[in-house]
Amino acid sequence: MKNKFLYILFVVFFFVICDEHIFAVENFFSEGKVKYENKKYEEAKFLFQRNIVFNPKHFISYLYLAKIYKEEKNNKELKKNLDTTLLLDPKNEEAIYMLIELEIEKSNFSKVKELNDKFLQVCSDLCNKSLVIEEKIKNLEPKNES
Repeated sequence: MKNKFLYILFVVFFFVICDEHIFAVENFFSEGKVKYENKKYEEAKFLFQRNIVFNPKHFISYLYLAKIYKEEKNNKELKKNLDTTLLLDPKNEEAIYMLIELEIEKSNFSKVKELNDKFLQVCSDLCNKSLVIEEKIKNLEPKNES
């Protein structure tokens, strides 16, 4: 009887601890999103990075980090976080669109075309952006194709 009581106590304790951990992780992301929306990018960045420590597959945190790095004009970190977002969620249309914009800045015509094809296959919410992409592709001189 005593062992059964200890087992039940352990199980309850375990679930309470796990629940607090899950809540804390969700709280990091939620707080980070609020900070991001209030343009407190350094604080938001810290919270998203902290969320990733506890949940390394949380692709939305990587996406928000990419958005912050875009604001900071840090293209290296922007690309790294977009690549990670797409590694975890290959059909993330927002990440694909952001990567297209980055590749357009680099005048990387072949990569833009490749990403645009992928974007057209997965778009659901941002499909209206395809016209903007097509216009930018027309204005982009192919510099890296033979």
